[in-house]
Amino acid sequence: MPDLDKRLDEIEKKLDVISSTPYPVFGNQISSSDYEIDLRELWNIIWEGKWVFIATTFVFALSSVVYVSSLPNIYKSEALLAPADENSGGGLAGMAGQFGGLASLAGVSFGGGGADKVTLALSVLKSREFISYFIEKHNLLVPLMATKGWDREKDELIIDSDVYNPKTDTWVRGVSSPKKPEPSMQEAHKVFLEHCSVSQDKETAFVSLGFESYSPSVSKQWVDWLVEDINLKLKARDVAEAERSIKYLTGQLEKTSIADMRSIFYELIEEQTKTIMFAEVRDEYVFKTIDKAVVPELKYKPKRSLICILGGMLGGMLAVVIVFVRYFISSAVVKPALTSNP
Repeated sequence: MPDLDKRLDEIEKKLDVISSTPYPVFGNQISSSDYEIDLRELWNIIWEGKWVFIATTFVFALSSVVYVSSLPNIYKSEALLAPADENSGGGLAGMAGQFGGLASLAGVSFGGGGADKVTLALSVLKSREFISYFIEKHNLLVPLMATKGWDREKDELIIDSDVYNPKTDTWVRGVSSPKKPEPSMQEAHKVFLEHCSVSQDKETAFVSLGFESYSPSVSKQWVDWLVEDINLKLKARDVAEAERSIKYLTGQLEKTSIADMRSIFYELIEEQTKTIMFAEVRDEYVFKTIDKAVVPELKYKPKRSLICILGGMLGGMLAVVIVFVRYFISSAVVKPALTSNP
């Protein structure tokens, strides 16, 4: 019987151990009370790792300061535009209602309101064709793709010699296939849209057109060129369309002897002639400038103070994670050893 009593005592001890340690951690067992952590204990954990917190936060904040110090200033110039008045819109609208079927058959377009023309102009403004035309017209490929800063004293863009060699007038940037040392218009189009901003107020129909650059004067100049060129582009398109319509209508006029049809053709030709005259006498064909672009005095970005604050906050959060991970790892190692050695 002594052996039986001894075995029962051992079983009872094992049951007591199992009932008091229901939570396994890394193959060992500790009591559930070990997981109860109050706010005071959290604060004590952070306080014990205060030097880790201070050092990590300081390193991240210092790195943020060094990083933002290396960033050049970016300046943005903006112009506020309004849809130009359609002075001939009433007459064209009447003609469209009276002779719409015949006009469409003849390939004549009366055009819509100012809002429709603005929508077309905004689409053209962002198109690869127009931006390629704009870059080539003003020779802007090098200033767009190979600048790295701005010389305030000389008011000149600083060219990156690792991208473009101004002495030999050659592109020397290192790129992998299918790209070439000289940027394509597809690349230039993408970069241009990253620097150019266009937005329209749906209520007032006003358009805000802006451009970002290292140079304040360059950003202002490019906005002026954009407004001028988009007006010229749309004007030339409408004039060419009206001239084609007049040529077609004149040919149809010579083929018919019916008096009523000839009268209609004459009226259509008259309206297309008005369109050409209207375009030729007005420079602000699509967009009328409400507030011209100016040379900005203050930088647009980077927001250095915000970057430094975010860098410090990121360092602080990482430090807290490091402190808690280190604490729980040490707890997982020490407490099982204590429970195995009563």
